Amino acid sequence: MVEFEKVSKIYPGGIEALKDVSFKAEPGEFVFLSGPSGAGKSTLLRLLYREESPSSGRVLVDGKDVGRLSSGQVPALRRSMGIIFQDFKLLYQRTVFENVAFALQVLGLPTSEVRRETEAALALVGLSNKAGLNPHKLSGGEQQKVAVARALAHDPSLVLADEPTGNLDAETGWEIFGLLDQAHRKGATVLVATHNRAAMDRLGKRVVQLRNGSLETPQEAPQEAQPLG
Repeated sequence: MVEFEKVSKIYPGGIEALKDVSFKAEPGEFVFLSGPSGAGKSTLLRLLYREESPSSGRVLVDGKDVGRLSSGQVPALRRSMGIIFQDFKLLYQRTVFENVAFALQVLGLPTSEVRRETEAALALVGLSNKAGLNPHKLSGGEQQKVAVARALAHDPSLVLADEPTGNLDAETGWEIFGLLDQAHRKGATVLVATHNRAAMDRLGKRVVQLRNGSLETPQEAPQEAQPLG
């Protein structure tokens, strides 16, 4: 599903965010990206949804070299993914329902299907009773749940999450990880950049460790995993 082949990323000023990184995430695998701030985790995810292009090497998603896609092909790439950001990136001039529905409308689905899938996604994250509110009236944890509902509403084959619990309390953080685990159990490939060591230990998934832009030896998932939910 995801493959990095000797990928380096150098930003203006000579800042080397990634250095000759190679690894794979198989279809249906759940992988944690771990490492200190500045290790290259967010850059790695941005390369996958083509917010950035590699300075060298290849980034493959489902066999496609995303670095070679034209600008017109990038929206279709992103529509095949569910992307969750630490700062939510919601549309604050729209309601909770409209935020989630928008992700389905861009796929060209019939109105009845958009409504049905949006209602199901909001029920999944426990926000059915807040569908008509604007996101700014919600807590930070609730806003992140809206972002998760939006990302998962169309059952993407690849889910990318960049520090999805970084600004949340511990209880809400576990809820978010539980939702990501559910998406994985339904068949999605999931990559999560996080500092949350407790979640990594409890969920028992493979951990890819980055440090100073370089890949350390990937850890295998513990045999005794403790899934959430």
